[in-house]
Amino acid sequence: VQLQASGGGLVQAGDSLRLSCAPSGLTFITYTVAWFRQAPGNEREFVASITRGGRYTYYAESVKGRFTVSKDTDKDTVYLQTSNLRPEDTAVYYCAVASRLFVDGSYAAMSSKYAYWGQGTLVTVSS
Repeated sequence: VQLQASGGGLVQAGDSLRLSCAPSGLTFITYTVAWFRQAPGNEREFVASITRGGRYTYYAESVKGRFTVSKDTDKDTVYLQTSNLRPEDTAVYYCAVASRLFVDGSYAAMSSKYAYWGQGTLVTVSS
């Protein structure tokens, strides 16, 4: 399994960015794709997740109402649409895959549940 995250950049507070994650080599019957982020000096934290069919999505409280996770089945790509970005959203954003379908948000938010990780994409939000 290989994951490629892209779409990061330098933006101003209030701007939007769309991050993309294109997993390849997925042969699991079901899986969950998640976004995590890590700011300098901080631990990696959960941002959002979506199951294979897109039925179950979960968000961290800090991004609810501002970020939307979605999946394009034709392109086999998962997106994280961010809006109203804040300086505290500055971080390296990672996408990850777990070969399980998480219907419980508390499990979806656990980084230890994800076996496959991609290289991150840096999002920098200036004030």
